[in-house]
Amino acid sequence: MNEALLRSLTPSVLGILVRRGADFAAAEDAVQDALVEAVRVWPADPPRDAKGWLVTVAWRRFLDATRADAARRRREDRIDEEPTPGPAPAVDDTLQLYFLCAHPSLTPSSAVALTLRAVGGLTTRQIAQAYLVPEATMAQRISRAKRTVSGVRFDQPGDVATVLRVLYLVFNEGYSGDVDLAAEAIRITRQLAAAIDHPEVAGLLALMLLHHARRAARTAPDGSLVPLAEQDRGRWDTESITEGVEILQAALARDRLGEYQAQAAIAALHADAPTAEETDWVQIVEWYDELARLTRSPVVRLNRAVAVGEADGPRAGLAALAALDDSLPRHAAVAAYLHERDGDLTTAARLYAEAARKAPNLAERDHLTRQAARLNARRCR
Repeated sequence: MNEALLRSLTPSVLGILVRRGADFAAAEDAVQDALVEAVRVWPADPPRDAKGWLVTVAWRRFLDATRADAARRRREDRIDEEPTPGPAPAVDDTLQLYFLCAHPSLTPSSAVALTLRAVGGLTTRQIAQAYLVPEATMAQRISRAKRTVSGVRFDQPGDVATVLRVLYLVFNEGYSGDVDLAAEAIRITRQLAAAIDHPEVAGLLALMLLHHARRAARTAPDGSLVPLAEQDRGRWDTESITEGVEILQAALARDRLGEYQAQAAIAALHADAPTAEETDWVQIVEWYDELARLTRSPVVRLNRAVAVGEADGPRAGLAALAALDDSLPRHAAVAAYLHERDGDLTTAARLYAEAARKAPNLAERDHLTRQAARLNARRCR
């Protein structure tokens, strides 16, 4: 069973049902039922036209559900519109579905969860694991989100800013999570950049390309994380870096700075440095200042503390960190790193262990645990 094929077909099948008049929630349920049926049937009897098969089965499931609902019996006449067997139209509705899932009435976290479920094809359990919440909690969140957008027409979707936020978060989930959605997020952002002349769309695409360029160097053969300073820069994708920098420069030239352009500028400075020691940390701090002004985000200020520690020394970084709430995600990890650079191995080891307990995913948890163990071993020598 080719799960990647099923996932790639999900947006188009869902889009066809929505265009035929199914509300979003009912269409999404019908498509998921069709996917389950495909997993059961296809290994023994694979269809000639996978997409056409899914459309037919999903539409029948939607009609069955419609008939079962007495309040919706007026939709019975839609049975005449059942698609006939044969190749389904080659239409990619993924970008439209992103707009629909990114409706402004949804919170960003609900929009991302709905997108991962409906467009990304992840199971509720996978999404719950990514967010570190119980499966029942995530099921309720997705159900509420589907109810919210179920009355929204396909041609009345959310706005660009919300779509950008969802794409950014989906890319981050694909970049750091167990399920790879990063390449798909880049593909959709390319479509958006081709359709909309917007500097922040370009900024987001540049940011994705610059981060994705380092993908191959981010993990060791055993799957463990490799910090940026220790990565083999020869494994970075120079074509993606070049493309990302060119897109960023064109966006910055329009003098309409936004948060994604600022983040991309920071990523570009990292990509431009031949070695970690040659990184222009002073300029990175300046870009973090711009980013903090644009976003007012405490997480940005947390990352800025790291950059200050590199540019002006660990004590300056710790001073910047002292102004922030220690309950921020990854606060303990940043504090541990700065204390280690300042020579306080005891405090650093304790903070690495604390950060490991709070880590958002297994790979990061293992990395921080190893850091704590490394410092404890050094102290015992």
